[in-house]
Amino acid sequence: MGLPIELTYLAASILFILGLKGLSHPETARRGMIFAEVGMFLAIVGTLLHREIISYEWIIAGLIIGSIIGGAMSIWVPMTAMPQRTALSHAFGALAASLVGVSEYYVHGAEVGTFKMAALSLEVLLGGITVTGSLMAFIKLQDWIRGTPITYRGQNVFNLSLLVLTVGMFFYLIFDPGAHAVFYTMAGMAFVFGVLLVLPIGAADMPVVMSLMNSYAGLAAAATGFAISNNVLIIAGRWMAFQGSFFRS
Repeated sequence: MGLPIELTYLAASILFILGLKGLSHPETARRGMIFAEVGMFLAIVGTLLHREIISYEWIIAGLIIGSIIGGAMSIWVPMTAMPQRTALSHAFGALAASLVGVSEYYVHGAEVGTFKMAALSLEVLLGGITVTGSLMAFIKLQDWIRGTPITYRGQNVFNLSLLVLTVGMFFYLIFDPGAHAVFYTMAGMAFVFGVLLVLPIGAADMPVVMSLMNSYAGLAAAATGFAISNNVLIIAGRWMAFQGSFFRS
């Protein structure tokens, strides 16, 4: 990776940190958003300059579609629906991280080393939980399902068993990266666990859930950075995880 790209990523990382810091207080929130926007722009520019990119067609299509969707949401989503809007942002970001992890594993598979396999597995595991967990938060806040806790007999035992099995697959993959069926099964179970995690939580507690999902999304982004050797993702992801934990406390 060339020096200009590294410098661009460094500037983007600093702006992300300043942006997230600004968002911690109403008086500095607007300035924080501007820092974050500029940082994201620099991160995108730095990525587009990467020498490993051989075709820009799909990238340009994604930029156009994403810009249209983001612009439409910013114009038509009312301020009273910002919690739902934030939940969707967490879901989209985590989905991107999960897809990067699945793509990396699909391309390299058993060739990845122990450290990279751990990063990929963590990325997909936390990303999958965040995607469906955030979508469930959105659905509850939007009153598409009842906001009261939804419980059933044996729920805690089932959820805990699913979590233990999923984490067990995570550790198994570290020692046997070539177990493709285990990887994709773990990814699917992570998506299921995200739904089950939020289902028994009432709508009044969704802000806490969203802070938790923010931490998960940050950890998934940091794991993505380790998996693809991207410093801006490592720095910004760790700071997002810290911010989510801070707001939760």
